[in-house]
Amino acid sequence: MSFKEVFDRYSWDEVKASIYNKTASDVIHALTKRERNLEDFKALISPAAMPFLEDMAKMSHALTLQRFGNTMQLYTPMYLSNECQNICTYCGFSLDNKIRRKTLSEAEIEKEVAAIKKLGFQHILLVTGEANQTVGVDYIERAIRQVRPHFANLSMEVQPLDQEDYERLIPQGLHSVLVYQETYHKEDYKKHHPKGKKSNFDYRLDTPDRLGRAGVHKMGLGALIGLEDWRVDSFFVALHLNYLEKQYWQTKYSISFPRLRPFSGGLEPKVEMVDRELVQLICAYRIFNQEIELSLSTREMERFRDHAIKLGITTMSAGSKTNPGGYAVEPQSLEQFEISDERSPAAIQEMLEKNGYEPVWKDWDIALENV
Repeated sequence: MSFKEVFDRYSWDEVKASIYNKTASDVIHALTKRERNLEDFKALISPAAMPFLEDMAKMSHALTLQRFGNTMQLYTPMYLSNECQNICTYCGFSLDNKIRRKTLSEAEIEKEVAAIKKLGFQHILLVTGEANQTVGVDYIERAIRQVRPHFANLSMEVQPLDQEDYERLIPQGLHSVLVYQETYHKEDYKKHHPKGKKSNFDYRLDTPDRLGRAGVHKMGLGALIGLEDWRVDSFFVALHLNYLEKQYWQTKYSISFPRLRPFSGGLEPKVEMVDRELVQLICAYRIFNQEIELSLSTREMERFRDHAIKLGITTMSAGSKTNPGGYAVEPQSLEQFEISDERSPAAIQEMLEKNGYEPVWKDWDIALENV
């Protein structure tokens, strides 16, 4: 059975009604259980849970310390290309956005690698737009081969690929793949992705299944917060996670919380999530699942990130550049989206240590891949 078969059993409107009909009793029941199911998760993300936010934060903090200790994994993205054949209403790289396109050459990748290494990172995330002709699997494979020897851990966020493509890239040193569904609202998904391969909702929905069958070490899930009702989208992320953990139990999972940020196209969020609601969502995921890694990017403001580290977050980006060549080759080129926390990696390290956390620059070694 694929996730699509599971997904097709659910109605967006019925899930939404179920979440909004949860009561304070449902929330208390969820908080007092030893293990929570998807109905408990609905209660924890419901409006009825807002008065219990402090209790949820304390529980989330304790569960995170118990599983992960006072540690915070650090990584940074490396954008290889802003070329893209998709039209997406919320993205600066969208095909209809008249910007100068750039794909890094091997020499330019070397410069970026050197600049990122000087910042201290051992974990990086390779990012491209979705342009199969210029940054297809051949380009990605060459980039992984070139970059992998310089870093302990390599993740990527690129166009969804076929299972055999992932099977080809994993032996080259690919450790993790991030693939966000953007929104699980099928009709609205079509509105936001009117052209390009990304407009195929079902192909994107099946991507984690292809990754699981390919045997990837870790995959990252999430929805783009702001396209639709965040509570309903977050339920479907949890449903997806629940299915994947049972189907591909040897793979590890992470969840991210990307809130829609300004970009050169200017889409306003349909639904705005305030900071208290993001805190609620982070805590709900931790209470629902104690094994999951929770990641927070530089999309968020400094003040929020400083407080979020004690709520359940285990991974943070730092010093991020969201444009190809942003670290050394072409720092002034157009960003995919604006970042909010512009502190240097050294400043993030200092902040973490001041709060009693140990920044982790490396927790994976190439030698372990052969164990």
